[in-house]
Amino acid sequence: MRRRLLALVCVSASLLTGCGVMSDSAAERRTVTVWLMQHSASQDFLDRFTEEFEREHETLDLDIRVQEWTGIGEKVQQALRDDDPDGPDVIEVGNTQVSAYAEGDGLLDLTLESMRDWGRDDWLPGLAEPGRWGSQQYGIPWYAANRVVVYRKDLFRAAGVTPPKTRDEWLETTERLDTGDTQGIYLAGQDWYTLAGFIWEEGGELATERDGVWRGALDSEAALRGMDFYRRLQRLGDGPVDADEEHPPQAGVFAEGRVAQIVAVPGLVRAIVQQNPGLEDKIGYFPVPGTEGDRPGAVFTGGSDLVVPAGTDVEDAAVEVVAALTGARWNTDLARTMNYVPNKASLADSVAGEEGLRAMAAGAARGRATPATPRWSVVEADNPIKEYMTRVLTGADPGKEAERAARRITETLAFD
Repeated sequence: MRRRLLALVCVSASLLTGCGVMSDSAAERRTVTVWLMQHSASQDFLDRFTEEFEREHETLDLDIRVQEWTGIGEKVQQALRDDDPDGPDVIEVGNTQVSAYAEGDGLLDLTLESMRDWGRDDWLPGLAEPGRWGSQQYGIPWYAANRVVVYRKDLFRAAGVTPPKTRDEWLETTERLDTGDTQGIYLAGQDWYTLAGFIWEEGGELATERDGVWRGALDSEAALRGMDFYRRLQRLGDGPVDADEEHPPQAGVFAEGRVAQIVAVPGLVRAIVQQNPGLEDKIGYFPVPGTEGDRPGAVFTGGSDLVVPAGTDVEDAAVEVVAALTGARWNTDLARTMNYVPNKASLADSVAGEEGLRAMAAGAARGRATPATPRWSVVEADNPIKEYMTRVLTGADPGKEAERAARRITETLAFD
């Protein structure tokens, strides 16, 4: 176990007077090293949190170190393996990365605290579920972000339509918008995160697990329905069928002014307005529609969880930091500061004053994450889902292509 500081202890009665300068029973000061990711929180937020936390915990010091996402996976794995006195005690990780770190017994089990103290049942499922490994909770939800529909209010008015509530209405609305030089929607052919939401909305899965064995599930009837809806929506615009939403960046395409809708996180609008300031007052947001009008559609939830390395020597203090950052007070502060969704559905009202965040929070209540297996990152690296989507959009048989993609996923997840 690591040891950062050793307390000075007065053991002799003859030394008690001399120890008076140490105050209140010579309390030991301890440092909690926290790794947070670049751009996850503003410096102002971190300064305010640090000052207040240290005021409320007089024997603790925070050492917050900002990390870059590039190469972070190996850096975290190394930190979990090492017995480094300068290593992290709390780490921010992507919500879909938790299983990869928990698999090797590198993380502290926080199930008890989650259930007893932190209101686990109210957490957003897209953050809470991937934070579990087996039946234990290792990742504690910090913040979320998910896709909404970003749309042109002026084009909607000109077409005499309003934001749809159901998928069927969405198709009808988009078809009316897709006229002349205007694309009803710009949806790249390989935007597989958006497809995942459509599949989940139909009751399908990307992969399923039974008795510890994972299998690709794109060939289920429900998953095929999700892909068919994607195909019908995607054809109502000119998105490339053989590229994802970053090739070219869809913010730039939308900024050109001839697109009525895109599916994106609200934060992307900053990039749009930077390229075309004239659109600033013309942009609106609504949740991705679902099959039923009384609830938004399922969406992929991205974001971050906080974890505690099992080898920390300041376990109780690290847990206090996690409790504070993920608790209602600082979690809502972070959401307002950074335009995130808070980690609990009950906190959604805290961001209800901003249209984009309100739409995002509504969708987050039905958010999901990718399959909770450490091998999923390997699937994404090869990504047969993208190839599957392009083949279907260019006329190949959906059932055969889904079987091919599901088989490749199964083989990848089974490789040891």
